[in-house]
Amino acid sequence: MTQPSITSQRRDLAAALRLAAKFELNEGICNHFSVALPDGPDGRPRYLINPYGVHWSEMKPSDLLLIDERGQVLEGEGEVEATARNIHIAAHKANPRHVAVLHVHMPYATALTMVEGGRLEMAHQTACRFHGRTLYVDHFGGLALDADEGEAIVAANKAQGDADITFLAHHGVTIGGPSVAVAFDDLYFLERACRQQVLAMSTGRPLRLIPQQEIEATRATAVAVSEAKRADDANTLLESRRADRLRAHDRELCRLAPDLAGCARASDPARDGEPPLRPGDAAGGADPG
Repeated sequence: MTQPSITSQRRDLAAALRLAAKFELNEGICNHFSVALPDGPDGRPRYLINPYGVHWSEMKPSDLLLIDERGQVLEGEGEVEATARNIHIAAHKANPRHVAVLHVHMPYATALTMVEGGRLEMAHQTACRFHGRTLYVDHFGGLALDADEGEAIVAANKAQGDADITFLAHHGVTIGGPSVAVAFDDLYFLERACRQQVLAMSTGRPLRLIPQQEIEATRATAVAVSEAKRADDANTLLESRRADRLRAHDRELCRLAPDLAGCARASDPARDGEPPLRPGDAAGGADPG
């Protein structure tokens, strides 16, 4: 499968951070998102992560830090906050399936980590998409200021590799996914599901849970829709890469033969607004594929 470029990963991660700020899912300049990249030329793991001190609403792709498996900055300016380094590197190693790891203290999901026996209950259809994918760490060991606490937080993920959502007692939640887009989709709808539950609980009436058969059917439908969307996204990426190759081919052809019809159209102000004619088509050239 074609892997996204580091440039597109930077764009996606910065966009996710900005959207999270728009939806008020962040906590000031704290909390952190990361993406695992293909290993570097030296064969060592590499990650993108947001720098400490930059507000999420102002995050740009160029602000993101490229770090190694020790949390050392390879590219970019800024500091990797200690808890970010310890939680994210451990999380990526614990479950390589999680290309993106998003850690937040968003209000309603975090509220469930603060009550006795707090669990995301299957009382609304939105919650059903997380059925069988959720993990609870009921021990709180303080701030993850050292690698040991980071490892302790994600230890359960190693034992339950199919979990994508981790509720951390007295702390927040961590969401993992195969891409920034998929993880952010879960992030958004997880907070909505938790909000619905907290509001329902605030009435003082008992929750009316969905029967198990309907829970499983609803979850299966959500998975099918998600996988279909993921396939569409993969096809879009492939088409985008193919279009990039075609444009590069056309630029080179125009450089070598600037008199081709398509090149003339591109530089003719009188024809501005017309769809461009590919030089390869004008010359009868073969599609470079």
